[in-house]
Amino acid sequence: MSVITERPLPPKAEGKLIESGLASIRERLPSGWSLDDAMSEQGKSGVDAMSILRSPAGEEAQMCIETKQLLEVRDVSRIAEQLGRSRDDKSSGIGLVVSRYLTKSTRDRLAEAGLSYVDATGNLLLRADSPAVFLSDRGADKDPWRGPGRPRGTLKGEPAAKVVRALLDMPGPWKIRDLVSRSEAATGSVYRVVEFLASEALASRDENGLITIPDWAALLRRWSIDYGFLQTNSVTQWIAPRGLEAVLGSIRKSSVGDYAVTGSVAAATWAAYAPARSAMIYALNPEQVADEWGLRATDTGANVLLARPAYGVALERSIDREDGLRIAAPTQVAADLMTGPGRAPAEAEELIDWMGRNEQHWR
Repeated sequence: MSVITERPLPPKAEGKLIESGLASIRERLPSGWSLDDAMSEQGKSGVDAMSILRSPAGEEAQMCIETKQLLEVRDVSRIAEQLGRSRDDKSSGIGLVVSRYLTKSTRDRLAEAGLSYVDATGNLLLRADSPAVFLSDRGADKDPWRGPGRPRGTLKGEPAAKVVRALLDMPGPWKIRDLVSRSEAATGSVYRVVEFLASEALASRDENGLITIPDWAALLRRWSIDYGFLQTNSVTQWIAPRGLEAVLGSIRKSSVGDYAVTGSVAAATWAAYAPARSAMIYALNPEQVADEWGLRATDTGANVLLARPAYGVALERSIDREDGLRIAAPTQVAADLMTGPGRAPAEAEELIDWMGRNEQHWR
C-alpha cells in the first residue's frame, strides 16, 4: 500500500517565514560563508528585516528583506522600489524577497528587477556583486498549498485561449462585455482570465473598467507556456512522398476548407526565416485530408504534422493567402512556433520581431 505524504504547511508568521528562508540560504552557502539571523526592522527602515552576508575574506553585504505570503507579478516593481530605497549601497546590498510560494513568472520578474528571492518550496536565487556570490535552486512549479477557492495560475484551456487570442488579435481597449462578445467565452471565464492577466502585469484596467494590454508580445509568450502546439492538440505524423512543395500544391487544389497552415510555411508569409523543411497544419479531420493530400502515416522522418485542434479558436481569423493556401492568424502561428520542434522557436522570434514592426498590418 502506497503512502501519500503531503508537504508540510509553511510558517504563517512573517518572522518564522523569514527564519525558514534564511535557513534555506545557509544550507546552500559555500564553506566559510555566513548569514546573520534576521533583525526585525518593522517601522524603522521600511522593510521587514535586515541581515548581513559575510564571505570567508570578511567582506559584508547588507541584506534588506521583504516578506509576503503571496506575491504577484504586478507587485514586483513596488517592492523593488521599496527595497532599493532601503539599501545603503545598491552596488553591494542585496534585496531579498521571502515568500510562501513564488510562481515562475514572479520569479522571473524579481530576477529582472535585480532582486534575490527564496520561497518555502525551495525556489531560490541569491546574487551579489560584492562579495561575489550566486546561488540558485529549483523548488515547486505549482503552489502546493493553493486552496480550491483561489484562481488558477494558468492560461490553459479553451476559455483562456479564446480570451487571449481576442486580446492579441485586436488592439482594444476593451470593455468586459465587448471582450465576452468577441472572444465568445463565458462572462465568468473572461473575468477570471482578465484577473489572472492583471495579477501577472499582462493586462490593466482603468477607473472606467477598460482593459488594455501593455505588451502584447509578453502576453503571447506567457500564453505559449500553457498552450503548446504538440502538447495541447492531437498531432499525427505524416510523410509527403513527393516533397513539401508537392503537398502544398495538393492543398491548394483540394476542396478541403476546414484547415489552416501554421508553423514555418505560414510564418514565411510575413517573415521568411529559411526554406521550410516541414509543414504544421491544423485540420478538423486529419485522416481524411491526409488521404486527399496524398500523405502517408509514419513514426519517423515526418515532414508534415497534422493537428486536430483542441480548440476551435486555432482556426479563427485565418487568412486566405494569395497563392491559395489558408494560413492561421499570425498570433496563432507565433505561439505554435514557440513550442514547435527543431528551429521553430527561432522562427517564432523572427516572426514576433516582424509583428512588432508591423502591428498595424495584423491587429
